[in-house]
Amino acid sequence: MPTVDVRNMQGEIVEQMQLADSVFGIEPNEHVMHLAVVRHLAAQRRGTHDTKTRAEVRGGKKKPWRQKGTGRARAGSRNAPHWRGGGVAFGPHPRSYKLAMPKKVRRLALKSALSVKAKNGQLVVLDRLAMDAPKTKAMVAMLKALETENALVVADGVDRNVALSARNIPGVAVIDTNEANVYEVLKHKSLILTKDAVAKFEEVLA
Repeated sequence: MPTVDVRNMQGEIVEQMQLADSVFGIEPNEHVMHLAVVRHLAAQRRGTHDTKTRAEVRGGKKKPWRQKGTGRARAGSRNAPHWRGGGVAFGPHPRSYKLAMPKKVRRLALKSALSVKAKNGQLVVLDRLAMDAPKTKAMVAMLKALETENALVVADGVDRNVALSARNIPGVAVIDTNEANVYEVLKHKSLILTKDAVAKFEEVLA
């Protein structure tokens, strides 16, 4: 069972905490994590790309010239794909790029990502995370005290002042446990969890 130091916002160790093996101590499944990242990135695509077919391009449908007797190659429409200004054959059309993934596989991927961070010593646990007012300077000071820069901060219920304080810091993101995903966890060098977030993950994923 992995054990981590619990720190306060000043970076001081206040206690130690045992993490559930079933969530933070499993053997990471790289293939499943890859699938989860591909799925996440695919879902970000708008899929609004579109080309006009020969039926949609502007222009008359009249036959350019008669079939026989001109010496020219036969032609039935100026909208044909091989004509300048004609339609596009087999071009892209609007579609959804979303990929299906079973709930058990999604959970396995997230547990694998959390276990990677715990195994590599890139996991920091905070006793609490709250601010009286939005202050970027205070957030920078906290990250410096925790010896982290590029970090994903996950809390069970994000404090608005905390979110505003981190908004302008490059490489830092603050999200709720419900928004946690494999891509964000692996993308950031460090993972900062509140004790409540750890409890929530262990409740949902164990």
